[in-house]
Amino acid sequence: MAYTLNVNGRTVTADVDPAKPLLWVLREDLNVLGPKYGCGLAQCGACTVHIDGQPVRACITPISSVGTKRVVTIEAMENDAVGKKVQAAWSEIDVAQCGYCQAGQIMSATALIKSKPKPTDADINTAMQGNICRCATYTRIRRAIKRASGQSEA
Repeated sequence: MAYTLNVNGRTVTADVDPAKPLLWVLREDLNVLGPKYGCGLAQCGACTVHIDGQPVRACITPISSVGTKRVVTIEAMENDAVGKKVQAAWSEIDVAQCGYCQAGQIMSATALIKSKPKPTDADINTAMQGNICRCATYTRIRRAIKRASGQSEA
C-alpha cells in the first residue's frame, strides 16, 4: 500500500506493507539512517523519532498508524531551535562515546525541553528512562540537558 508521509518537512511516498515498522520504512525505503535499530522492542530508544512533536519508538510503530502526522528525525534537529541547542550541548560536553544511541537520546532530550523548558532531575529521569546508553554516559547526558535548557549543570 502506498503511504504519503511528511518526513523532516518533505513529502515522501513509500509503497510498503501496512504493518511495516516506521523505523524500517525510514531506513530501507526512504534512506533516512539517523534512527537506529537497537532492540526492536521499544526498550532501548535508539530508534526514537518525533511524531507530531512527541517522542515515539519507530521500531514498534506501524507505518499505517502514522497517517498525515509530521515525522521528524535527528537529521532535522539542526533546523529546530531547541534541537540545535541540545546538539550543541552534546558536542560541548562531549557526551557521545560510541554514538550509537545518541540520535535517540537527543530526540528524547529535545522533546523533554520543549515540554518542560527547565526540567528537574526527576523530569530528566522520567523522560530519559527509555533511552539506554551502552557506554553509560548518563552523567554527561544529564549535564547536556541542563546546559541546553539554560540551567546550572551541578
